[in-house]
Order: sequence, then C-alpha cells, then structure tokens
Amino acid sequence: MKYQDSSGEHIILFGDSIKLLDQEIQDESIHLIFVDPPYNIGKKYANFIDKWPTEENYLLWCYSWLELCFKKLHPEGSIYLMASTQTIPYLDIYLRKHIHILSRIIWHYDSSGVQAKNYFGSLYEPIIYGVKNPKSYTFNRDDIKVEAKTGSKRKLIDYRKAIPKVYNSHKVPGNVWYFPRVRYRMEEYEKHPTQKPEALLKRIILASSNVGDTILDPFAGTFTTSAVAQKVGRKSIGIEIEEDYIKIGLRRLGICTHYNGNLLQKPLKSYQRNYQQLELFKDD
Repeated sequence: MKYQDSSGEHIILFGDSIKLLDQEIQDESIHLIFVDPPYNIGKKYANFIDKWPTEENYLLWCYSWLELCFKKLHPEGSIYLMASTQTIPYLDIYLRKHIHILSRIIWHYDSSGVQAKNYFGSLYEPIIYGVKNPKSYTFNRDDIKVEAKTGSKRKLIDYRKAIPKVYNSHKVPGNVWYFPRVRYRMEEYEKHPTQKPEALLKRIILASSNVGDTILDPFAGTFTTSAVAQKVGRKSIGIEIEEDYIKIGLRRLGICTHYNGNLLQKPLKSYQRNYQQLELFKDD
C-alpha cells in the first residue's frame, strides 16, 4: 500500500522491503539511501522478533536487499549502512565488491542505566558510508562542520603556513560521532526499540544530498529519515512492514490525521498523564 503527502514528495510504502524495492522504486533514482535494518539480535519490533534461524540465513537476507539498493542508487549516489558489531565485518566485505567505501563511522552514545558487569559493554554502533562513483558524489562539507577545539578554544597558531595564523575554528567531523540515544523523555521519542536520533540523520542527509534529492529508507521504523528529509527540503521514500510504525510515519509526515477511523496522535508519556491527572485533581 502506498501513501504520500499533498506535495507528492514524501512517500510511505507499506509492506515487505525486498518486494517493494524491486517493484516500486525506479532504478538509479535515489540520491541517498540510509539503511538501518533489524540486527538479528532478538529485539521485538511490534509483531516481529528480530532473529533468524542462523547467521547465514540473516546474511543472505541482507545481501538480497543490498543488491536491490545498489540498483536503485543514482550513479552519483551515496549509501549509509548500519548493522550490529557482530555482523558489520561480513557486510563490509560484501559492500567492497559493489561500492566504494569512503568511511567507516562509529556512532558513539552515552551509557544506559544497565551495563555489562563481566565484559566491556557496547557503547557504539558502526556505520559504513559508500558511494557508487568515488570521482563524482555529493558531500556538502560546509553544511556539517563542527567546532574545532584546537582553533576555537585554545587559539593555537599554525606556524606551518607561509603566514602563521590561528587554526580553523570549524572542521568536517571525523569518523567518530557522538549523539545521545533517543530517550523516553525526549520530545522526538516514539515507541520503538531502536529509534535513531534526528541529529544523526540530519548530519547524513545534509552531507550527502542536496535540496530536492530523494532519500530512501528501506526499513523506516519511526520514519526519522523521512521526517528529517522533510525538514531540510529533500524528498523521501520510507518502506515499513509493521502497521504500528506506518501510523507513526503518517503522523510525523503530516500525510493524514486519521487511520482506519482513529485519530493519529502521539501517545502521552506516563509523566505527562500523571501531570494531567494532577491538574484535573486540582480543578476538582
């Protein structure tokens, strides 16, 4: 099933990613693909348990949609792939045969309340960034620059220059990115076990696409990719198989206000409900 906003620039496809990638997406039409698939680590996504019978089964599934992604990617397009630390080495080797890998990025985040006690717990997720054509691709470095502490804070002088001057105060980020994970009390939080932060997607989209380009997310989840694309003037296509998450996408993108006769609205969090009840009690 297909949904789109009034402009036709933001599309939601409801169903299996492999089938819809093959049948609904035109070859070489996508400027940027962000892929954040199930990791095969046993997470529960609405009605789906993220676990394959064997690692080989999971990898073969990954290869099938990756092959389609390569077909759909524009000749000057870029792809960012996230995966578990256990799986990323296999996918890295596979990707090298099909695209040019430019960066291997670490998304580092803060610790959760519960951490491993008998080994070193994971505080990062890997991202592979690659392009079809290493001689012609989009990279808007000025749109993603961050503060360079050496230049902006310490005011050190670069004496290597013909005329010595203070180091630059801004620079292109390196390949270790810090963004907090999406927490329950954050405004952007949706009910999803692996929601990615808007700030992470904003950096990727600003860097590797231009206004008017089309961004594809084959495993849209809470439709953060599409929501950020909409905010920064890009087009988007999000594919999702779980109805609960389709409803989130329809609401976040402003495609419709009701679904099957029910109002689409963000559920109140427990502390918000408690506050409302307190206010009602005061009125009484």
